[in-house]
Amino acid sequence: MEKPKIHPYIPIFIGVISVSLSAIFVKLANAEAGVIAFYRMLFSVLIMAPLFFWKYTNEVKQLRRRDWLFSSVAGIFLAFHFILWFESLNYTSVASSTVLVTLQPLFAFVGTYFFFKESITLKTILAGAIAIVGSILISWGDFKLSGTAFYGDMLALIACALVTAYFLFGQDVRKRLSLVTYTMLVYAVSTITLFIYVLIKGESFGPYPTMDWIWFILLAIVPNLLGHTLFNWSIKYVSTNVVSIAILFEPIGAAILALFIFKEYLIATQIIGGLIVIVGILLFVVDEKKIFKLFSKKA
Repeated sequence: MEKPKIHPYIPIFIGVISVSLSAIFVKLANAEAGVIAFYRMLFSVLIMAPLFFWKYTNEVKQLRRRDWLFSSVAGIFLAFHFILWFESLNYTSVASSTVLVTLQPLFAFVGTYFFFKESITLKTILAGAIAIVGSILISWGDFKLSGTAFYGDMLALIACALVTAYFLFGQDVRKRLSLVTYTMLVYAVSTITLFIYVLIKGESFGPYPTMDWIWFILLAIVPNLLGHTLFNWSIKYVSTNVVSIAILFEPIGAAILALFIFKEYLIATQIIGGLIVIVGILLFVVDEKKIFKLFSKKA
């Protein structure tokens, strides 16, 4: 394997900061959740379009009817993931919302278990139980804080389930397509879905203040294109588990940023519950056999 010019952990760190900014940009924008999601995806598609039409249009001809169907369903799920997640930020804190959305690996396991019959282990059950305890603690604390915060937590959990469905439907198609072609296809479907949603809801496409347009564009560039591109680049040089673990720091980064920008102070149940969720997901994604071998070598 060729040696990278820079250490992979540097792009991973930048990627974590990039995705951590997603919730911040959403809260700074003064628009409805559907509108914010629409412009995030629209600008992402427009930025990617020149590269796609220059180098990747031939791949579209290889798509089968099943590929079109699954990609479209994935795009629809992604659209409603963004709608519900962005909406959750109107009711609950950045910290609670991002922690609950981070439960995606466990939702993915449930999906692969039922749809692909993947095996279940004691470690997986334990990790899931720990993460669920943490999420219940967060929601219980938010419910005591206010009913609207609890409602926001539920929206975040549903958003987490939807993004998991997006990954499950897209993983088969992704194996046969380049990252650019697959992303362009799914993002385009998602943009169309969001456009229809905004029309039906009667939400306004504009005009908006200049700063709102800046937040829309930054949402497309920073978390969408920069953050996930850096993660995808890093996977060439490090284990997927390393990236999965790094992404767990998104809620921590988002919570710190929210503290300084919005003065969102965390209560004890959010801190303890969030840490429990992260521990549970860490246990889920970490390969215990490799850790055992590592410590055996040191011994």
